[in-house]
Amino acid sequence: MLADLLNIDDDTVIELDKLAGEPLDIKVNNILLGKAEVVVVNEKYGLRVLEFNTRDINDLAP
Repeated sequence: MLADLLNIDDDTVIELDKLAGEPLDIKVNNILLGKAEVVVVNEKYGLRVLEFNTRDINDLAP
């Protein structure tokens, strides 16, 4: 949920079911916001945003 994203800090662990280089969907509150790929930089994992759908971001507002 969107509220969970606000509580992420440096020690937060997020489990992914994709490997580095594989595409994945970016969803918040079950709304598809874009596509990303898993990357590894200096032995740390991250996401490289490939597409971002700003049209649906307004659907996140209560």
